[in-house]
This record gives sequence, C-alpha cells and structure tokens, in this order.
Amino acid sequence: MGSGGDEANVYTLADVSNHISREDCWLIIGSKVYNVTKFLEDHPGGDEVLLAVSGKDATNDFEDVGHSATARAMMDEYYIGVIDVSTIPTKVKYTQPRQPDYNQDKTSDFIIKMLQFLVPVAILGLAVALQIYTKAE
Repeated sequence: MGSGGDEANVYTLADVSNHISREDCWLIIGSKVYNVTKFLEDHPGGDEVLLAVSGKDATNDFEDVGHSATARAMMDEYYIGVIDVSTIPTKVKYTQPRQPDYNQDKTSDFIIKMLQFLVPVAILGLAVALQIYTKAE
C-alpha cells in the first residue's frame, strides 16, 4: 500500500450531481471527478459544453471531441477525486428492434397475391363469356 497521502477522495454520483452551476461545476471523466469551475471561462469550446455535462459522466463527450495531450495534461489541475462506480447506473446498450428478415423476393409474393385474385376473376369472366357465347348461338 502507498503512503497515507495517496488516498483519493471518493464521491458518489449524487455528490457530483449537486455541482452543476457556473459557480460550482463538477464532472466525471474516466471514473475521476474534476472541479472545472475555474476552467469554465478558459475552455476553448465555451463554458456551455462543460455546463451541459456537469454533474454527470462526461467521458463519452470528452472522448468524442478528441482532446489533445496538452488538454489531457491540464486535467490534473482540476482533479479532486474518484467516483464510486457502483453509484453510476450501468448504461443499457441500445439494441435495435429485430427487423423481419429481408425478403429479396417481394416481387414473387406480389405476383402470387395478384394471381390468387386474378385467376378466379379470369375464370369467372371466362364462364360468363362462354355462357353469353353459347346463348348467342
């Protein structure tokens, strides 16, 4: 084990979610908690983007932007502790509803349905025509 000074402050998601204002802005990136209040006015992307993810896990948002090594090094200045990961709800992966199997043969289905309708109509028409023709004789 390390020396006593190595102990990190451990915060819950509820703790972090109480810090969501311009005067007190915390966020979570990669299981670490950062107090970015002093950084709001210096953030190159503007303070709105930080405030939008304040009080919650901003890891995906942070990674999606692709921050530089310099930006990552600057984070140490705002690090205040770690998040108790058991307090973060597990993200449910979105699974698309199962689509019916693609039927490449839709045209044959259409033709079959049309034939089921047209064949009896044609037979009926033929019977009527035959009856008219035989009476005419």
